[in-house]
Amino acid sequence: MGKIARAFRRRLDVARDAGMSTAEYAVGTIAATAFAGLLYKIVTSAEVQKALLGIINKALQLAQ
Repeated sequence: MGKIARAFRRRLDVARDAGMSTAEYAVGTIAATAFAGLLYKIVTSAEVQKALLGIINKALQLAQ
């Protein structure tokens, strides 16, 4: 393989890797957004809010 062909192949490999990392960032962003949405739904549920308020009230009563 000639010098020019090797240089061309290296450029193709670099370009292919750059696209892969962009796709990985996109998938990671979608996964993080989905997890944030799920966490928001859990934290805003009535049961969890009641439990959190109970913990906060208990901590405030111990502090007095």
